Amino acid sequence: MTGTERGEVHGLSVPTASAALEAIGTGAYLVDEQGCIIAVNTRAEELLGRPAAELLGHDAHDLLHRGPEGQQLPRTQCAMRQAFHAGRPAQGDEDHFARADGSVLPISWLITPYGIGDRRAATLVVFHTPEHPRDTGPRPEPTARSLSELQRLALLAETTAQLTSTLDVDEALRRLMALVVPRLADWAIVDLITERDEVWRTVVIHAEGDTLVRHEDLQGPMPPIPEESRMPLSRALRGVASTLAGPQTYQGTPDSGIAVEQGRLFHATGMHSAAIAPIRGPRAVLGALTLGRTETPAPFAPVDLPLIEDIARRAGLALDNARLYQRQRKVAETMQNHLLPQMPGVQGLEMTVRYLPAPDASHVGGDWYDAFPLADASTALAIGDVVGHDLEAAAGMAQVRNMLRAYAWSQHEPPSRIVERLDEAIQHITDVTMATMILGRIETAHDGHWRLSWTNAGHPPPLLIGRDGLASYLTDGHGILLGTQTGLRRPDATALLPPGSTLVLYTDGLVEAPGQSLDTGLNRLRRHAAALAHRPLTPFTDQLLHRVRPADNDDDVALLALRVPED
Repeated sequence: MTGTERGEVHGLSVPTASAALEAIGTGAYLVDEQGCIIAVNTRAEELLGRPAAELLGHDAHDLLHRGPEGQQLPRTQCAMRQAFHAGRPAQGDEDHFARADGSVLPISWLITPYGIGDRRAATLVVFHTPEHPRDTGPRPEPTARSLSELQRLALLAETTAQLTSTLDVDEALRRLMALVVPRLADWAIVDLITERDEVWRTVVIHAEGDTLVRHEDLQGPMPPIPEESRMPLSRALRGVASTLAGPQTYQGTPDSGIAVEQGRLFHATGMHSAAIAPIRGPRAVLGALTLGRTETPAPFAPVDLPLIEDIARRAGLALDNARLYQRQRKVAETMQNHLLPQMPGVQGLEMTVRYLPAPDASHVGGDWYDAFPLADASTALAIGDVVGHDLEAAAGMAQVRNMLRAYAWSQHEPPSRIVERLDEAIQHITDVTMATMILGRIETAHDGHWRLSWTNAGHPPPLLIGRDGLASYLTDGHGILLGTQTGLRRPDATALLPPGSTLVLYTDGLVEAPGQSLDTGLNRLRRHAAALAHRPLTPFTDQLLHRVRPADNDDDVALLALRVPED
């Protein structure tokens, strides 16, 4: 059974949490807000003698919790269940779980709240039995803030889940700080090495009660990394080793500028003890994590370093992934900016455009807009959506848009005939399988008013808003989307644009959201557009996007707004 199978039940997928559970060296499982098991590691399966299929979806208390003789344990007498309902960390000894063969397994356990992403809350249960000790060797004497073995395992699992579920560097650092302060230290400092090999003190956090306070005055650029320095931070930034340090470490003559800054840090924070570990990625050292104690009297001890190293290693993997994602996003955004055109100036018309990338993809996609002059002095308007929101969709979008421009300029035909030619061509000379679009032509009529003619290939209809706030959709001219190879003739439609009116062309990401009908989104767009009709075009467009785009939208959005002059 795969890790994904062990982490999926009733449609709830928690692969990241499942991977984190596998990193724990003893039995572990997750329960949801109702107390049902939603993920389990292989060690728990072994200890309980049950495959994951017999655990997932079952109430953990009813299935596992027993008295010493194997009797069913009332919920009111179950310390684990009471702590679960209280939503607080707890641990216990001399409790019992039921195994599949009817025997009773003596256990020690720890539970703690555990986030699994998508705003879902869960509870982590870590357990082991004296019959299966993880380590029979001598144990070092713990310090005042040393964690128990179960707490360490739970912290590492939580670190893995929290840090690997975000691709944002700042968010990863925020989560890292919340994991280690004040649980392990009173202060946490992260120094990162930039892509230009410069060191930047990125985060300095102090626990003041239950609040984490960021000290921006202690953040900023740091001197370069010295090659030969034996001082703790310098060694960590070179990826050499984790080290303990204190104010006395930096009382002698400094051997580098970094040593001077680190001495100032100890003086400013009042830390009497610190542990410094390198943050390593798969390809390079990314920085260093410094944990310091001020209010806690006990100093860090060598026994604390393996745990801090493990946390820093997980942070390195998360930060490396986030940096790779940000580089990809920057390349993608640069590509998108070059693909989407600048709007032409049209005498007497106001025009503005917006593009918002998909929040969880590569920040590019198949949504596009265009406007360009035609040979007969009219202006072409277009909005479209190539299926997908990734680099492949963006490349397909560029092909379709460029071919449309060529046909519209060279062929003096109605919009419907141009789109028919485009549809036939993209099926043979592009990789685009399916797309929607509207092609319109705007020009002045004989009476001086502006006239729009258009054809619609399976796209959401244009919205026309009068200066009096009356808003209606232009539903004529609607045909089938591109790529269907039906051979049907496409319709054209024509409408006069009243003086002072606003025309809005948009893609479906503006009006579609999971769990709601398209009509709901269209009604929302119409209402807000009517309410904003009196605004100048730029704030009209910005406010329309802000108010209408669904919060849980997972698609990119393109929008073109045009306003004709008043009489």
